[in-house]
Parts: sequence; structure tokens; C-alpha cells
Amino acid sequence: MTLSNKLLAQMRAATRSLMRRGPSVARTVMRESIKTASSLHPAATHKKKKAMPRTSLDPVSDMLADLSRIGQSVNPFNVPPLSTGAAAIGLPGHFISGSFSNDAGARDYKLYVPSSYAGQAAPLLLMLHGCTQNPDDFALGTGMNQLAEEVGCLVVYPAQSQQANPHRCWNWFNAVDQKRGQGEPAILAGMTRDIMARYVVDPKQVYVAGLSAGGAMSAILGTLYPELYAAVGVHSGLPFAAAHDLPTAIAAMKGDFRRPKGRIRELPIIVFHGDQDTTVHPANGEELIKRRRRHPGEQTAIEPGRVPDGHTYTRTVHSHPDGTVHAEHWLVHGFGHAWSGGDARGTYTDGKGPDASREMMRFFRTRR
Repeated sequence: MTLSNKLLAQMRAATRSLMRRGPSVARTVMRESIKTASSLHPAATHKKKKAMPRTSLDPVSDMLADLSRIGQSVNPFNVPPLSTGAAAIGLPGHFISGSFSNDAGARDYKLYVPSSYAGQAAPLLLMLHGCTQNPDDFALGTGMNQLAEEVGCLVVYPAQSQQANPHRCWNWFNAVDQKRGQGEPAILAGMTRDIMARYVVDPKQVYVAGLSAGGAMSAILGTLYPELYAAVGVHSGLPFAAAHDLPTAIAAMKGDFRRPKGRIRELPIIVFHGDQDTTVHPANGEELIKRRRRHPGEQTAIEPGRVPDGHTYTRTVHSHPDGTVHAEHWLVHGFGHAWSGGDARGTYTDGKGPDASREMMRFFRTRR
């Protein structure tokens, strides 16, 4: 049997735990790694046969399979993200590994610091990966580090713990992870504040964006912490409190989502979604736009477009009477469940779509 990269990463993590935290922790992780080895190998074989393993997220591995949390400990064992450094190759900035913990839990992260940063107030973007991904992979696929270098923005990529979710999905569907001051939102908001304390960050230019499960968690953070984040980017994600457990999560992904009671404060938002997304129904993207706060004199402009030799799309722009854009909805036609305009060196990208990273960064920079 050929060992998968994922299994090898687990075994390496167990070895590091043996050195740092003692044999009992390492033995536990090794047992789990060996137990899942037989399932990991067939999955990799199946993906290889499909001939398109990196252009669309697999619904089984992307939230549908075993979404429930498998641990509630304050400091769960974290399988570290792969740190190949590939996401920073050729860039003059620094891609730094770090970790954050508070009463709600702990998570590792990678932080890109652009070469132009010299202590001046800079924007900060929190980027939340999708299921089965890690910070290096997500940074490489989205190309966000390159954009950060261009505009002088700090970008932090939190890493979901495999102990918290076996497929490294952010737990957007759990009730505890939909409340301010609790669960993963509290960890991620705390991490954001910690970066702001370590670096000089403009508090009016702090943003959050994500893909799939990461997009759903971005919507949660934007709803629960509107004083912290100035705008939200959701790619192929779901609206706040769309589900409260595994069955309702599956229903929400099919377009049958819950609507929370009472008024919620929605931030300026940019949404990307494919109209052929069979993992997260495009109705979720429409709902994200519907839920935001509207101005009585709001204006709407619909702008069709096409990427040269790529996908067509419809961009719908919602503006206040003074012309300030409050929301953008990019519906990419013939497009599935992947990051639009992404780099093929990363997983789950489609380079034939409009550049979601560049458009999100542009939208965020208008929120000064």
C-alpha cells in the first residue's frame, strides 16, 4: 500500500507530539492515523480515476461526510498544516507560522507580511480555507499573498484542526459555533485581535473571506463581530445560521436553509458562487445578498461579462444613494464548487472564472 500525503502528515505530527507532549498523545494520534489509512488510500485512487481531482470540491469530503465535531476539548490536538512554503515562493515578503489560543480553543495559522510593511498601519485580511485544505494550499490557490504584496496588506490564514473536524471543515453548522464569545468564532476573532496587537493594523481595514465551509464561517464572523470586520467575502458559502446540526447542514447545502429569527446586522459583502455548484446550492449566495441591510434609496446595477477564453458571469452591484457600493454578487455561469480565477497549483480552483481574489481585495479596499 502506498501511503498518502495526508497519512504521512499525520504520522509526522504524531512524532512531533511524542517529542513535545509525551507518548500518550502520540500513540492516540498514531492509532487514529493507522485506523484511517485504508480509507485514505481508496479515496485517493478514486480521485485519480476521475481525471479532474483539483477543479471541484468533492461533496463527500467537503462537509457532507462526517461533519460533526469529534472533540470539544479546550486545547484539541492540532494536526499542523503542511508548511512547504510554496505559497511564498518568489515573493519578497515573509510567510510566518504561528499559533493562537484562548478559552475557546487553539488554532495554528500562517501569516503573510508584505515586504513593504515597516510598522505603518496596514490592512488585515483573515482568509478561511475550505474542507481538506490548509493555509499553504489555500494561499497558493487563491494567490492572495501576491495581491497582499501589491497592496501592502497583512493576510492571516487560520488552520482548522483535524481534531475539531476530521476533514478540516470549519464547523459553521454547530450551534456553539454560531454564538459570539463561543466556539470557533471566538477563536478566530481572538486570533484577529492578537495579530492586530502584534502588528500595526488599521482597525477600519480588517476583513474576512473564505471558501465553502470557510465562506460560511466568514459570514458568521461578519454577523457576530461587526465592530471588528469592515467587510466580508463569501465564496461558495452559506449564510449565517443556515443550519444547526448535520441533517440541517446537508439540507442547507441543497438550498433548504434556516433563517434566524430577529434582526441581524450584516456587513458590506461580496459573494462569488457558481450556478452549477452541486455541493453548495447557489441559492445560498442569493440569500447572503438578501439578508444584508438595505437603504431605502438603494440602486442596483446588473453587469454581464466574460473572461477571455473562460466563463461568463453576471455581476450585480448594490449601491447606496451616494454611490457607495454595499454589496456585490458574482454569479459565474457553468461554474462549480471552486475558487474562481484561482491558481491550478492549489486545490479546488478554476482559472477560467473571474479573479475572485482580486475582486474581493478591490471591494475591501473601498471600505476605508
